[in-house]
Amino acid sequence: MASVRMYATAVCPYCVRAEQLLRRKGVTEIEKVRVDLDPAQRDHMIEITGRRTVPQIFIGERHIGGCDDLYALDRAGGLDPLLADTPA
Repeated sequence: MASVRMYATAVCPYCVRAEQLLRRKGVTEIEKVRVDLDPAQRDHMIEITGRRTVPQIFIGERHIGGCDDLYALDRAGGLDPLLADTPA
């Protein structure tokens, strides 16, 4: 199973929704980076993604984007292969 990293905050409904989809897909471990607790992590997230909103999701080293991007990838049939093919 792929390694998954998600930049998130405690009160973000989109973060919860993204995590729910990943859990349904069999992801058991999600590295959550809480940008609300560490401003330096928010700055890092913006630097590596060019985006200011959460969640920002990475599968392996690939930046997926936010919650809507994750669901769009799933609808297009790209999420399952990505989760399966990316080494942990």
